[in-house]
Amino acid sequence: MSRHELLIDGMTCTSCAEHVRQALEKVPSVRSASVSFPRKRAEIEADPGVGPDPLVAAVTALGYRARVSDTPGKSAGGLFDETFGCPDGGTKRVSGEPALHVTVIGSGGAAMAGALKAVELGARVTLIERGTIGGTCVNVGCVPSKIMIRAAHIAHLRRESPFDEGLPPTPPVVLRERLLAQQQGRVEELRHAKYEGILASTPAVTVLRGEARFMDAHTLTVALCHGGTRELSFDRCLVATGASPAIAPIQGLADTPYWTSTEALASDTIPERLAVIGSSVVAVELAQAFARLGSRVSILARRTLFFREDPAIGEAVTNAFRLEGIEVLEHAQASQVAYANGEFVMTTGHGERRADKLLVATGRAPNTRNLNLEAAGIKVDAQGAIIVDRAMRTSAPHIFAAGDCTDQPQFVYVAAAAGSRAAINMTGGSAELDLTTMPKVTFIDPQVATVGYSEAEARHDGIETVSRTLTLDNVPRALANFDTRGFIKLVAEAGTGRLIGVQAVAPEAGELIQAAALAIRHRMTVQELADQLFPYLTMVEGLKLAAQTFTKDVKRLSCCAG
Repeated sequence: MSRHELLIDGMTCTSCAEHVRQALEKVPSVRSASVSFPRKRAEIEADPGVGPDPLVAAVTALGYRARVSDTPGKSAGGLFDETFGCPDGGTKRVSGEPALHVTVIGSGGAAMAGALKAVELGARVTLIERGTIGGTCVNVGCVPSKIMIRAAHIAHLRRESPFDEGLPPTPPVVLRERLLAQQQGRVEELRHAKYEGILASTPAVTVLRGEARFMDAHTLTVALCHGGTRELSFDRCLVATGASPAIAPIQGLADTPYWTSTEALASDTIPERLAVIGSSVVAVELAQAFARLGSRVSILARRTLFFREDPAIGEAVTNAFRLEGIEVLEHAQASQVAYANGEFVMTTGHGERRADKLLVATGRAPNTRNLNLEAAGIKVDAQGAIIVDRAMRTSAPHIFAAGDCTDQPQFVYVAAAAGSRAAINMTGGSAELDLTTMPKVTFIDPQVATVGYSEAEARHDGIETVSRTLTLDNVPRALANFDTRGFIKLVAEAGTGRLIGVQAVAPEAGELIQAAALAIRHRMTVQELADQLFPYLTMVEGLKLAAQTFTKDVKRLSCCAG
């Protein structure tokens, strides 16, 4: 007979303990298990030769954390200790009073940044998550999509490149199921390293698995994932519940097996024909990725691609997509969708369109509907996004919000910055989030990157501008790459020459946009930018050349001309 003792984090009630006991006793060769919720441990009797690994796996499969006890008989402290309302629980303030209790709803970029910063500033934190730890970015957003996009880019280069005459192409065989396994393996690694592992090593954070709703401005009720409810009072609260794919109200769509980005990224097959409804970042990124992996793709755009940006951006991307064989239908809103015999049929102003799979990528809606925000006095806009100020304060005292559930731009780096600043403000500090030089990147090929004002936005704000556009056939790096698709456009304030905006469509445009953001942040003029040293044969040198076009004809400059 062998005996094992596990320390178990995450149980919130006796029902949790019972679920764990049942799971352990289902492990082959386990004879009995006794699980104590108050002591947060399990004692297991098993046949000889049974090691701890399958026991730990059985517990973690339920969403808890388990580890082998190295100090039998002692109660384990740490990540999931229940210290709610206990005067001697958690971190202490310098005065010896109980630490400020901060609840965080969510576990994505904004939530994690807020929780960790609050702990750093002396608070104890209860983090509430109803689903998978890590939120959208690492699980079903940025990370898996960029992996898929990169794989598609490699496939494209093997099939077609500017050097095909000297390096004959060898079209790849796309084994989507293997690419998916590689993609999801990296997702799981990052989720553990950057989310689960960090939480596990931060004793001042308690993780509660369940769905939270406000009872009032200082109390939450949590429907626990394994049954039961818990009331939780707090001193401060950060709402960071993220967003989910928004579904367009198209007749018949709800009765079809359409994809959102979540299903598309998790698919282990590449459809022969894919239709994409939308013109958002998600729509164009996944459309090109699937096209390069072998799908025949049609994009149905209600207006044009990138219609909110400088018109030149949408034109450049549309031309690039069409050259790759991607069908871009502009002003093609679908009025009806049907599905029969394994085929989607879409009715549009361009006639019927048919596809094997349909991806709906029409934006993302904030996850606020089930929070009962009105009970706490939290105001939202017409889309359900929580309205916050520059300090991430909501309309309710002591409650803050950050990330995609708010009316701020939906980018994970904005969410993380907002979460950390919210924590500073919740713990007595003062911090604001300045988005005037927020860079944006769309990871298609060529990439789209922008920062600051476009000409139209500047005019709207009453700013008189002067601008220059440099095509990439004037950039040595692009010439050396035999890839001159795209442009770099600089927008300056008339009179002062101060740089206020940059728009770029170029391979790896995302790698140059931060330099532009810093130039704008430091109020540089285009002449000052033109006078800087840039390494030769880099794409970022295009910023210098674009700045030089305000006073010179760059076609008449030698290489590296200063």
